[in-house]
Amino acid sequence: MTMFRLFTPTLPDLFFLIFAESQLPQKVRQQKLADFFIFKILNFPGTMSKRELKNYLKELTKEQLEAQIIDLYGRFKDVKEFYDFAFNPDERKMQEQFRWQIGKEYFPVNGRRAKARRSVAQKIIRKLLTLGAEPSMVADLMLYNLEIAQAFSAENRVRQESFYASLYKSFDEALKYISENGISRSYRLRIEKIVDETIRQRWPNRSEFERLAEMYIQ
Repeated sequence: MTMFRLFTPTLPDLFFLIFAESQLPQKVRQQKLADFFIFKILNFPGTMSKRELKNYLKELTKEQLEAQIIDLYGRFKDVKEFYDFAFNPDERKMQEQFRWQIGKEYFPVNGRRAKARRSVAQKIIRKLLTLGAEPSMVADLMLYNLEIAQAFSAENRVRQESFYASLYKSFDEALKYISENGISRSYRLRIEKIVDETIRQRWPNRSEFERLAEMYIQ
């Protein structure tokens, strides 16, 4: 019998009720804990605290913990990507792949229409931050997203103000990240070139790009 039929109290009570049944055999308690852990993941994403997780893991033997990690590795894409990156961090290959994904938003293959979605680059950058990628790799892709967008706008007249506003936000996020990681010198020339290109193309918010760059690269 699983915990779904045994318990109906509030979520915090569930966890403590499981541990209160210390008179039960260890195997039964562990099964209830496993059920509870999966129940929270599937039904209440983001609600399990580190304390709860730590207590749950203490109940597992080494073999059970290994089995559960292998199960999660096979079941969830994000877990698989994390361990694949942790044990075989081929960052150069990944960087080339992500550059291609960002690039095809503006210059798609087979003559398709460009979508120019900023969300694609955002998703890639969030993934790299989650994986713990090197700051230099993250910064490169942040700036590349701007550079490829400028290459696109140089060839195509963009009338939507949202295009320029969105790229200004990306520029702001890139400069903050680069500054916080102390690598501004390495990217100074690329940053200046991005600003110069907004001026050359007469972007409506070019003065804002200039002011922002002045704040971060003295």
